Amino acid sequence: MNRRDFIQKNTLAGLAVVAAHAGADAHTSTTTEDTRIYWAKLLYKIAEPVLKNLSDSTLQKNWQVEYSPIWDNRNAKVAFLEGFARTMTGVAPWLALPDDNTEEGKLRKQLRNYAIKSIQNSVDPANPDYMLWRKEGQTLVDAAFLAQSFLKAPDALWKPLDEATKKRVAEEFRLLRRVVPPNNNWLLFAAIVEVFLLSIGEEADRFRIEFGLRKIEDWYVGDGWFKDGEVFHMDYYNSFVIHSMIVDVLDTMIKVQQRQSPDKKNQNLEDQYTKAVKRMQRQADFLERLISPEGSFPPFGRSITYRLGAFQALAHTALLGQLPEGVSPAQVRCALTAVAKRMFGQEGVFDKAGWLSLGFAGHQPNIADSYSNAGSMYLTTLGFLPLGLPATDPFWSDADAEWTQQKAWSGKPFKKDKAVSY
Repeated sequence: MNRRDFIQKNTLAGLAVVAAHAGADAHTSTTTEDTRIYWAKLLYKIAEPVLKNLSDSTLQKNWQVEYSPIWDNRNAKVAFLEGFARTMTGVAPWLALPDDNTEEGKLRKQLRNYAIKSIQNSVDPANPDYMLWRKEGQTLVDAAFLAQSFLKAPDALWKPLDEATKKRVAEEFRLLRRVVPPNNNWLLFAAIVEVFLLSIGEEADRFRIEFGLRKIEDWYVGDGWFKDGEVFHMDYYNSFVIHSMIVDVLDTMIKVQQRQSPDKKNQNLEDQYTKAVKRMQRQADFLERLISPEGSFPPFGRSITYRLGAFQALAHTALLGQLPEGVSPAQVRCALTAVAKRMFGQEGVFDKAGWLSLGFAGHQPNIADSYSNAGSMYLTTLGFLPLGLPATDPFWSDADAEWTQQKAWSGKPFKKDKAVSY
């Protein structure tokens, strides 16, 4: 039996355990080691069909993509880049961890190998799975998620690429300047693509970076919330996109500036970054409080089919070690685990071939937006960002703890909420 077959055989056995965990009560007591391997196996279960098929040049051949019942009739091949890029940004921090011989480490290494080959195939014009880079404005969105994955794990996902692949990625990203982003969160997609180019020493369109940051700042309404354009939307886009991309853009700009002028500090950039993190912390505070004692959360607003992606701001602050004051890593781990078990324990979340389906807690295509397809669903991987923390981090090693609504609804003391002014 070759190594790949061995890993796949043992992974399938492990996923039976994941299913058993997922169907269990959210309050079932497990060790912190059990919880981490549950997360790792579930993320592998989500990501493996996309990255293995793309690495084998069979993604477009084997994936029978499901589209929204009200699909807007754009080129259907956008789905493949959506599934690939959205998977990459969620798995990136986990793939950045060093190799080890644990069960988790073997899964991680296998997925990293798939990811590297997938990147190569996605930009190779001679490959059957060459992506729809040069048509449809939607490409800008998912190029941004791929760029974000490179920023989150440069040593694991960018540096190992061969020079031809690096040149092809940079070229496809530069050609996206043809897309004029609409006046909403898409401005950040343009900004993060350009800031990634800047990070690898390419000439960047700084206007697309600076304009995006300035315009988004104009839309800040206070207490950790941004409008998404000129009108406020009560949905999860502050978490899906806005806070995390602002933080990653500013963080990258600081790193580039430090590399170019190590003895010179850009205090303005530093201050912007500090403020952006504080605002994301406030958004994270809201998100943690939305998780019910039973592990559910309210399905309001656009794109609710992105499932755990709604918690990116909370997961991102955990990854950075910047959780809100009074919110412990253990309570976030327990809360997100409860949501994952409740959500992915529902029948129909995956189709019979193992791909994510349209829906929230099951197969519910009627709630899909006109721009949604099965590839869009892979933004759920953003809820798994804390897997980028080592197993020794308090997020994983601290004893289980109750989250805010558990404490509130059982008559226990819990943190009083208050608005912020930054």
